[in-house]
Amino acid sequence: MIKDVMGDTEVRMGKAMDALRQHLSSIRTGRASPSLLDRISVDYYGTPTPLNQLAGISVPEPRLLVIQPWDKGTMGPIEKAIQKSDLGLNPNNDGQVIRLAIPPLTEDRRKQMVKQVHGQVEEAKIAVRNIRRDALHQVRELTDERMLSEDDERRSGQQIEDLTKRFVDEADKIGKVKEHELLEV
Repeated sequence: MIKDVMGDTEVRMGKAMDALRQHLSSIRTGRASPSLLDRISVDYYGTPTPLNQLAGISVPEPRLLVIQPWDKGTMGPIEKAIQKSDLGLNPNNDGQVIRLAIPPLTEDRRKQMVKQVHGQVEEAKIAVRNIRRDALHQVRELTDERMLSEDDERRSGQQIEDLTKRFVDEADKIGKVKEHELLEV
């Protein structure tokens, strides 16, 4: 019983860390990376579709992304989606491909992005704490139903707290790495 709760808790906390990594990978650092465009969805015939499903994305130079749509009719919607995004990039369309030049980040923009990273890390920590709350609630229910002794409840609660601390520390480490990457000139 308790192993199921612990296993489920660890899996859910791991997924929260994966989501944090994915969010942080889409924050630009001054270098071109196809993952910058992961969160962009394009209105494709009335259906929001991820950009990477409509085009090939390549990095020919360190500060340039090239988007080659498979359907030339999607050039306009792709451009609009990029302009509406929070990336702050201006697409150049030559009729065949869309080029995105990644400008070097200014000091103010770097600080802004570091704040964004801190916000994402804090959201991940909140998610982990919510998962902890759910797990502690499940353990309490097992104790109330007399399927678990009070000693086991205490031990399980401590294990859940240790797990929570481990994942909160991991979120901090992930945030520090991204912050260092952003502040690197």
